[in-house]
Amino acid sequence: MSDGEEMAGDAVGGVPLPALARWMDGQGLGVGAPLDGVTLLGGGTQNVLLRFVRAGRAYVLRRPPRHLRDNSNETMRREARVLAALAGTNVPHPGLIAACPDESVIGAAFYLMDPVEGFNATTGLPPLHAGSPDVRNRMGLAMAEGIAALGALDYRECGLEGFGKPDGFLERQVTRWQAQLGSYTQFAGWTGPDQIPGVDQVARWLEAHRPASFTPGILHGDYHLANVLFRPDSGNLAAIVDWELATIGDPLLDLGWLIATWPEHDEPAEADVAVTPWQGFPTAKELAAHYAARSARDCSAMDWYVVLACFKLGIILEGTHARACADKAPRATGDMLHAKTIALFERALRRIR
Repeated sequence: MSDGEEMAGDAVGGVPLPALARWMDGQGLGVGAPLDGVTLLGGGTQNVLLRFVRAGRAYVLRRPPRHLRDNSNETMRREARVLAALAGTNVPHPGLIAACPDESVIGAAFYLMDPVEGFNATTGLPPLHAGSPDVRNRMGLAMAEGIAALGALDYRECGLEGFGKPDGFLERQVTRWQAQLGSYTQFAGWTGPDQIPGVDQVARWLEAHRPASFTPGILHGDYHLANVLFRPDSGNLAAIVDWELATIGDPLLDLGWLIATWPEHDEPAEADVAVTPWQGFPTAKELAAHYAARSARDCSAMDWYVVLACFKLGIILEGTHARACADKAPRATGDMLHAKTIALFERALRRIR
Protein backbone atom coordinates (compact mmCIF):
# COMPACT_ATOMS: atom_id res chain seq x y z
CA MET A 1 0.00 0.00 0.00
CA SER A 2 1.17 3.56 -0.63
CA ASP A 3 1.99 6.01 2.14
CA GLY A 4 -1.05 7.63 3.69
CA GLU A 5 -3.47 5.12 2.18
CA GLU A 6 -6.62 4.50 4.12
CA MET A 7 -8.12 1.04 4.07
CA ALA A 8 -11.39 0.17 5.71
CA GLY A 9 -12.30 -3.50 5.47
CA ASP A 10 -12.22 -4.39 1.78
CA ALA A 11 -12.33 -0.80 0.57
CA VAL A 12 -9.34 1.20 -0.67
CA GLY A 13 -9.61 4.86 -1.58
CA GLY A 14 -13.37 4.67 -1.30
CA VAL A 15 -13.49 1.73 -3.73
CA PRO A 16 -15.12 -1.48 -2.38
CA LEU A 17 -12.87 -4.14 -3.87
CA PRO A 18 -15.33 -7.08 -3.78
CA ALA A 19 -17.90 -5.02 -5.68
CA LEU A 20 -15.26 -3.98 -8.19
CA ALA A 21 -14.18 -7.60 -8.68
CA ARG A 22 -17.77 -8.72 -9.29
CA TRP A 23 -18.27 -5.96 -11.87
CA MET A 24 -15.02 -6.92 -13.61
CA ASP A 25 -16.20 -10.53 -13.69
CA GLY A 26 -19.27 -9.35 -15.56
CA GLN A 27 -17.03 -7.54 -18.04
CA GLY A 28 -14.87 -10.61 -18.58
CA LEU A 29 -11.81 -8.92 -17.06
CA GLY A 30 -9.75 -11.50 -15.16
CA VAL A 31 -12.78 -13.50 -14.05
CA GLY A 32 -12.40 -14.95 -10.56
CA ALA A 33 -8.83 -13.74 -10.01
CA PRO A 34 -7.89 -11.65 -6.94
CA LEU A 35 -7.06 -7.94 -7.15
CA ASP A 36 -3.34 -7.87 -6.37
CA GLY A 37 -0.97 -5.04 -5.44
CA VAL A 38 -3.77 -2.55 -4.86
CA THR A 39 -2.12 0.88 -4.52
CA LEU A 40 -3.65 4.30 -4.07
CA LEU A 41 -1.83 6.68 -6.39
CA GLY A 42 -1.15 10.36 -5.76
CA GLY A 43 -1.33 12.82 -8.60
CA GLY A 44 -2.19 16.30 -7.43
CA THR A 45 -5.88 15.72 -8.02
CA GLN A 46 -8.85 15.08 -5.77
CA ASN A 47 -10.02 12.29 -8.05
CA VAL A 48 -9.15 8.80 -6.81
CA LEU A 49 -6.63 6.75 -8.78
CA LEU A 50 -6.18 3.10 -7.83
CA ARG A 51 -3.64 0.81 -9.45
CA PHE A 52 -3.85 -2.97 -9.23
CA VAL A 53 -3.15 -6.19 -11.11
CA ARG A 54 -5.66 -8.90 -11.95
CA ALA A 55 -4.86 -12.10 -13.79
CA GLY A 56 -1.53 -10.66 -14.89
CA ARG A 57 -2.94 -7.43 -16.35
CA ALA A 58 -2.33 -4.03 -14.76
CA TYR A 59 -5.19 -1.56 -14.37
CA VAL A 60 -5.69 1.98 -13.13
CA LEU A 61 -9.15 2.82 -11.80
CA ARG A 62 -10.28 6.44 -11.77
CA ARG A 63 -13.30 7.61 -9.80
CA PRO A 64 -14.46 10.99 -8.44
CA PRO A 65 -13.51 12.30 -4.99
CA ARG A 66 -14.99 10.45 -2.03
CA HIS A 67 -16.98 13.58 -1.18
CA LEU A 68 -18.87 13.93 -4.43
CA ARG A 69 -19.64 17.28 -5.98
CA ASP A 70 -22.87 17.86 -7.88
CA ASN A 71 -21.30 17.07 -11.26
CA SER A 72 -18.67 14.51 -10.20
CA ASN A 73 -20.30 11.44 -11.71
CA GLU A 74 -21.20 13.15 -14.96
CA THR A 75 -17.64 14.42 -15.23
CA MET A 76 -16.32 10.87 -14.88
CA ARG A 77 -18.71 9.63 -17.55
CA ARG A 78 -17.55 12.42 -19.87
CA GLU A 79 -13.89 11.60 -19.28
CA ALA A 80 -14.50 7.97 -20.20
CA ARG A 81 -16.36 9.03 -23.33
CA VAL A 82 -13.43 11.19 -24.45
CA LEU A 83 -10.90 8.43 -23.88
CA ALA A 84 -13.08 6.03 -25.85
CA ALA A 85 -13.27 8.57 -28.68
CA LEU A 86 -9.48 8.97 -28.77
CA ALA A 87 -8.81 5.25 -29.24
CA GLY A 88 -6.84 4.65 -32.41
CA THR A 89 -5.90 8.32 -32.89
CA ASN A 90 -2.41 9.82 -32.78
CA VAL A 91 -3.24 11.79 -29.61
CA PRO A 92 -1.26 10.38 -26.65
CA HIS A 93 -3.76 9.34 -23.99
CA PRO A 94 -4.38 6.59 -21.43
CA GLY A 95 -6.05 3.62 -23.11
CA LEU A 96 -9.60 3.05 -21.90
CA ILE A 97 -10.29 -0.56 -20.87
CA ALA A 98 -13.88 -0.33 -19.59
CA ALA A 99 -16.22 2.23 -18.08
CA CYS A 100 -18.99 1.94 -15.52
CA PRO A 101 -21.50 4.80 -15.69
CA ASP A 102 -23.63 3.12 -13.01
CA GLU A 103 -23.04 4.86 -9.68
CA SER A 104 -24.44 1.98 -7.64
CA VAL A 105 -21.58 -0.46 -8.31
CA ILE A 106 -18.92 1.21 -6.15
CA GLY A 107 -20.77 4.36 -5.12
CA ALA A 108 -19.70 6.51 -8.07
CA ALA A 109 -19.16 6.32 -11.81
CA PHE A 110 -15.67 5.08 -12.69
CA TYR A 111 -13.53 3.69 -15.45
CA LEU A 112 -10.53 1.43 -15.90
CA MET A 113 -7.56 2.41 -18.04
CA ASP A 114 -4.15 1.07 -18.93
CA PRO A 115 -1.30 2.33 -16.74
CA VAL A 116 0.92 4.90 -18.44
CA GLU A 117 4.69 4.60 -18.25
CA GLY A 118 5.54 8.24 -17.81
CA PHE A 119 6.31 11.02 -15.37
CA ASN A 120 4.91 14.41 -14.40
CA ALA A 121 7.58 17.05 -15.03
CA THR A 122 6.30 19.30 -12.24
CA THR A 123 7.23 16.66 -9.65
CA GLY A 124 10.81 16.34 -10.86
CA LEU A 125 12.83 15.42 -13.96
CA PRO A 126 14.63 12.08 -14.36
CA PRO A 127 18.39 12.25 -14.99
CA LEU A 128 18.01 12.01 -18.80
CA HIS A 129 15.72 15.03 -18.92
CA ALA A 130 17.42 17.01 -16.16
CA GLY A 131 20.77 16.58 -17.87
CA SER A 132 19.89 17.53 -21.44
CA PRO A 133 18.62 20.92 -22.72
CA ASP A 134 17.85 19.21 -26.04
CA VAL A 135 15.56 16.69 -24.36
CA ARG A 136 13.83 19.50 -22.46
CA ASN A 137 13.37 21.39 -25.72
CA ARG A 138 11.75 18.31 -27.17
CA MET A 139 9.41 18.12 -24.16
CA GLY A 140 7.99 21.55 -24.91
CA LEU A 141 7.63 20.92 -28.63
CA ALA A 142 5.90 17.60 -27.90
CA MET A 143 3.31 19.47 -25.83
CA ALA A 144 2.50 21.70 -28.80
CA GLU A 145 2.27 18.65 -31.04
CA GLY A 146 -0.13 16.92 -28.65
CA ILE A 147 -2.78 19.60 -28.86
CA ALA A 148 -2.17 20.15 -32.58
CA ALA A 149 -3.05 16.47 -33.06
CA LEU A 150 -6.07 16.79 -30.77
CA GLY A 151 -7.32 19.90 -32.56
CA ALA A 152 -7.01 18.19 -35.94
CA LEU A 153 -9.51 15.45 -35.06
CA ASP A 154 -13.04 15.56 -36.43
CA TYR A 155 -15.11 15.29 -33.27
CA ARG A 156 -18.11 13.94 -35.16
CA GLU A 157 -16.10 11.10 -36.68
CA CYS A 158 -14.77 10.36 -33.18
CA GLY A 159 -18.32 9.93 -31.88
CA LEU A 160 -18.43 13.15 -29.85
CA GLU A 161 -21.45 14.77 -31.47
CA GLY A 162 -23.40 16.51 -28.70
CA PHE A 163 -20.46 16.40 -26.27
CA GLY A 164 -20.32 20.19 -26.11
CA LYS A 165 -22.04 23.31 -27.42
CA PRO A 166 -19.74 24.82 -30.04
CA ASP A 167 -22.34 27.30 -31.32
CA GLY A 168 -21.58 30.65 -29.72
CA PHE A 169 -18.60 29.21 -27.83
CA LEU A 170 -16.40 32.28 -28.22
CA GLU A 171 -19.26 34.76 -27.82
CA ARG A 172 -20.24 33.48 -24.38
CA GLN A 173 -16.77 33.20 -22.84
CA VAL A 174 -16.39 36.69 -21.37
CA THR A 175 -19.91 36.95 -19.95
CA ARG A 176 -19.67 33.41 -18.57
CA TRP A 177 -16.53 34.18 -16.59
CA GLN A 178 -17.65 37.66 -15.58
CA ALA A 179 -20.69 36.00 -14.02
CA GLN A 180 -18.42 33.54 -12.25
CA LEU A 181 -16.37 36.37 -10.81
CA GLY A 182 -19.53 38.20 -9.74
CA SER A 183 -20.73 35.10 -7.91
CA TYR A 184 -17.85 35.40 -5.45
CA THR A 185 -19.63 38.26 -3.70
CA GLN A 186 -21.49 35.54 -1.78
CA PHE A 187 -18.31 34.98 0.24
CA ALA A 188 -18.13 37.40 3.14
CA GLY A 189 -14.82 39.20 3.36
CA TRP A 190 -13.80 38.71 -0.28
CA THR A 191 -11.56 41.60 -1.31
CA GLY A 192 -13.51 42.00 -4.55
CA PRO A 193 -12.71 42.45 -8.26
CA ASP A 194 -11.11 45.85 -7.66
CA GLN A 195 -8.08 44.01 -6.31
CA ILE A 196 -7.54 42.30 -9.69
CA PRO A 197 -5.61 44.57 -12.06
CA GLY A 198 -7.36 45.41 -15.31
CA VAL A 199 -10.21 42.95 -14.98
CA ASP A 200 -12.70 45.23 -16.79
CA GLN A 201 -10.11 46.41 -19.31
CA VAL A 202 -9.22 42.86 -20.26
CA ALA A 203 -12.90 41.93 -20.62
CA ARG A 204 -13.54 44.90 -22.92
CA TRP A 205 -10.49 44.05 -25.04
CA LEU A 206 -11.61 40.44 -25.40
CA GLU A 207 -15.08 41.48 -26.56
CA ALA A 208 -13.66 44.01 -29.03
CA HIS A 209 -11.09 41.64 -30.56
CA ARG A 210 -12.95 38.34 -30.56
CA PRO A 211 -12.23 36.22 -33.69
CA ALA A 212 -15.15 36.25 -36.08
CA SER A 213 -15.27 32.49 -36.52
CA PHE A 214 -13.59 29.20 -35.66
CA THR A 215 -13.75 25.54 -36.56
CA PRO A 216 -15.08 23.49 -33.63
CA GLY A 217 -12.96 20.67 -32.31
CA ILE A 218 -12.05 18.73 -29.18
CA LEU A 219 -10.78 20.98 -26.39
CA HIS A 220 -8.86 19.50 -23.45
CA GLY A 221 -9.75 22.55 -21.37
CA ASP A 222 -6.86 22.54 -18.87
CA TYR A 223 -3.71 21.97 -20.90
CA HIS A 224 -0.50 22.67 -18.99
CA LEU A 225 2.65 20.92 -17.81
CA ALA A 226 1.03 19.21 -14.83
CA ASN A 227 -1.60 17.54 -17.05
CA VAL A 228 0.75 15.60 -19.31
CA LEU A 229 3.04 12.64 -18.70
CA PHE A 230 6.37 12.37 -20.53
CA ARG A 231 8.12 9.22 -21.66
CA PRO A 232 11.00 8.22 -19.39
CA ASP A 233 13.26 7.46 -22.38
CA SER A 234 12.74 10.65 -24.43
CA GLY A 235 11.16 14.10 -24.48
CA ASN A 236 8.00 12.81 -26.14
CA LEU A 237 4.58 12.68 -24.55
CA ALA A 238 3.45 9.44 -22.97
CA ALA A 239 -0.10 10.70 -22.42
CA ILE A 240 -2.29 13.74 -21.98
CA VAL A 241 -4.22 13.21 -18.74
CA ASP A 242 -7.01 14.77 -16.63
CA TRP A 243 -9.72 15.19 -19.27
CA GLU A 244 -12.39 16.38 -16.83
CA LEU A 245 -12.81 19.80 -18.52
CA ALA A 246 -12.85 18.45 -22.08
CA THR A 247 -15.58 19.73 -24.38
CA ILE A 248 -16.25 20.72 -27.97
CA GLY A 249 -15.13 24.29 -28.53
CA ASP A 250 -12.24 26.20 -30.07
CA PRO A 251 -9.07 24.07 -29.77
CA LEU A 252 -6.90 27.19 -30.06
CA LEU A 253 -7.83 27.91 -26.46
CA ASP A 254 -5.72 24.89 -25.46
CA LEU A 255 -2.68 26.54 -27.04
CA GLY A 256 -3.62 29.84 -25.39
CA TRP A 257 -3.87 28.03 -22.04
CA LEU A 258 -0.46 26.41 -22.51
CA ILE A 259 1.14 29.76 -23.30
CA ALA A 260 -0.69 31.55 -20.48
CA THR A 261 0.82 29.07 -18.00
CA TRP A 262 4.27 28.97 -19.65
CA PRO A 263 7.21 30.99 -18.26
CA GLU A 264 7.80 34.26 -20.07
CA HIS A 265 11.53 34.26 -19.40
CA ASP A 266 14.47 31.86 -19.51
CA GLU A 267 14.64 32.02 -15.73
CA PRO A 268 11.03 31.31 -14.72
CA ALA A 269 9.68 33.12 -11.70
CA GLU A 270 8.43 31.01 -8.84
CA ALA A 271 4.84 31.83 -9.85
CA ASP A 272 5.25 30.22 -13.28
CA VAL A 273 6.08 26.51 -13.16
CA ALA A 274 7.89 24.25 -10.74
CA VAL A 275 10.21 22.57 -13.25
CA THR A 276 13.97 22.63 -12.74
CA PRO A 277 16.12 23.14 -14.69
CA TRP A 278 14.16 25.24 -17.17
CA GLN A 279 16.92 26.15 -19.63
CA GLY A 280 16.36 24.48 -22.98
CA PHE A 281 12.56 24.51 -22.94
CA PRO A 282 11.11 26.37 -25.95
CA THR A 283 9.85 29.92 -25.57
CA ALA A 284 6.14 30.67 -25.80
CA LYS A 285 6.72 32.07 -29.30
CA GLU A 286 8.43 28.86 -30.34
CA LEU A 287 5.52 26.80 -28.98
CA ALA A 288 3.04 28.88 -30.97
CA ALA A 289 5.12 28.61 -34.15
CA HIS A 290 5.55 24.85 -33.74
CA TYR A 291 1.80 24.42 -33.28
CA ALA A 292 0.98 26.64 -36.26
CA ALA A 293 3.31 24.66 -38.53
CA ARG A 294 1.37 21.49 -37.68
CA SER A 295 -2.16 22.84 -37.74
CA ALA A 296 -4.58 23.94 -40.44
CA ARG A 297 -6.09 26.44 -37.99
CA ASP A 298 -5.69 30.20 -38.33
CA CYS A 299 -3.33 31.16 -35.49
CA SER A 300 -3.15 34.87 -36.35
CA ALA A 301 -5.27 35.86 -33.31
CA MET A 302 -3.20 33.86 -30.83
CA ASP A 303 -2.84 36.83 -28.47
CA TRP A 304 -6.62 36.76 -28.03
CA TYR A 305 -6.60 33.13 -26.93
CA VAL A 306 -3.73 33.72 -24.51
CA VAL A 307 -5.52 36.70 -22.98
CA LEU A 308 -8.76 34.71 -22.71
CA ALA A 309 -6.87 31.91 -20.98
CA CYS A 310 -5.37 34.38 -18.50
CA PHE A 311 -8.82 35.87 -17.90
CA LYS A 312 -10.56 32.52 -17.40
CA LEU A 313 -7.86 30.85 -15.31
CA GLY A 314 -7.36 33.95 -13.18
CA ILE A 315 -11.07 34.05 -12.34
CA ILE A 316 -11.12 30.32 -11.55
CA LEU A 317 -8.18 30.67 -9.15
CA GLU A 318 -9.73 33.73 -7.52
CA GLY A 319 -12.62 31.52 -6.42
CA THR A 320 -10.39 29.78 -3.89
CA HIS A 321 -9.21 33.15 -2.60
CA ALA A 322 -12.81 34.27 -2.18
CA ARG A 323 -13.64 31.11 -0.26
CA ALA A 324 -10.53 31.57 1.88
CA CYS A 325 -11.68 35.08 2.76
CA ALA A 326 -14.85 33.49 4.13
CA ASP A 327 -12.86 30.80 6.01
CA LYS A 328 -14.07 28.11 3.61
CA ALA A 329 -10.57 27.32 2.29
CA PRO A 330 -7.04 27.58 3.75
CA ARG A 331 -5.97 31.21 3.87
CA ALA A 332 -2.41 30.46 2.74
CA THR A 333 -3.72 28.65 -0.35
CA GLY A 334 -6.15 31.46 -1.09
CA ASP A 335 -3.42 34.09 -0.84
CA MET A 336 -1.10 32.08 -3.08
CA LEU A 337 -3.75 31.64 -5.75
CA HIS A 338 -4.77 35.30 -5.52
CA ALA A 339 -1.15 36.18 -6.31
CA LYS A 340 -1.35 33.89 -9.35
CA THR A 341 -4.58 35.61 -10.43
CA ILE A 342 -2.87 38.98 -10.25
CA ALA A 343 0.10 37.62 -12.24
CA LEU A 344 -2.23 36.23 -14.93
CA PHE A 345 -4.07 39.52 -15.35
CA GLU A 346 -0.79 41.42 -15.45
CA ARG A 347 0.33 39.03 -18.18
CA ALA A 348 -2.92 39.67 -20.07
CA LEU A 349 -2.41 43.42 -19.80
CA ARG A 350 1.08 43.11 -21.26
CA ARG A 351 -0.40 41.25 -24.21
CA ILE A 352 -3.01 43.88 -25.01
CA ARG A 353 -0.85 46.97 -24.61
